[in-house]
Amino acid sequence: MTQGWFDEDAGPVVRPYAMTRGRTRVAGGERLDLIALVTALIGGGQELPPDATLPGGQGLAPEHGEILYRCRRVSESVAELATGLDLPVGVVRVLISDLLEAGLVRVSHPIPAAQLPDENILREVIDGLRAL
Repeated sequence: MTQGWFDEDAGPVVRPYAMTRGRTRVAGGERLDLIALVTALIGGGQELPPDATLPGGQGLAPEHGEILYRCRRVSESVAELATGLDLPVGVVRVLISDLLEAGLVRVSHPIPAAQLPDENILREVIDGLRAL
């Protein structure tokens, strides 16, 4: 009898597609960048309501709970969550979108570079302030 199935090298017992119920895209077309910050809307001392469910009546999976736990006190990026949970980024994005739809997390998106002020303008403003 081989016991190789029970070691770390065998991989996760639950495959990623099972965690997301076969979904590969985030709900609602929400774009979740790797650096988008996720914050749980349940504070550090608060407990998750026992009847908390996802849209569609599905209960929270352990991975959903882990995301909420990790984001209670400090916001974490999508990439940090994927690393900390040891899950593929695509799976973590789907799980976050579930929590977003349920109103359990808030996602802060980075400001696109195109919307940031031009560096030359900032330098001119600084030079103008120094000249005063």
